[in-house]
Amino acid sequence: QVRLVESGGGLVQAGGSLRLSCAASGRTLSNYASGWFSQAPGKEREFVAAISRSGSTYYADSVKGRFTISRENAKNTVYLQMNSLKSEDRAVYYCATGATGIPGLNPYSYDYWGQGTQVTVSS
Repeated sequence: QVRLVESGGGLVQAGGSLRLSCAASGRTLSNYASGWFSQAPGKEREFVAAISRSGSTYYADSVKGRFTISRENAKNTVYLQMNSLKSEDRAVYYCATGATGIPGLNPYSYDYWGQGTQVTVSS
């Protein structure tokens, strides 16, 4: 059984930073693509960042230069470093693992999801 557990969300002032973690069990993350998505109230789940099996990274235009996705294979964990946070980054952030090593921008490219962690940015 594959399980993803996110942590690291919270309340931060605009311009601040947070690091989200996604710890996996039941699947070796380095064998698959992993992604982070966000979902704001009343909106659809949106792509934020992804990392391929080979380690290539992909970002939504809105977070390029501010967010960094990384993976620590020894801990079977994926991270999302979020810097220069803006009020519009406020959302629940979900990590996901894909069925292949190639990341997708669509949520349907991923077959297992975490429960989400809330990120709130105060202005």
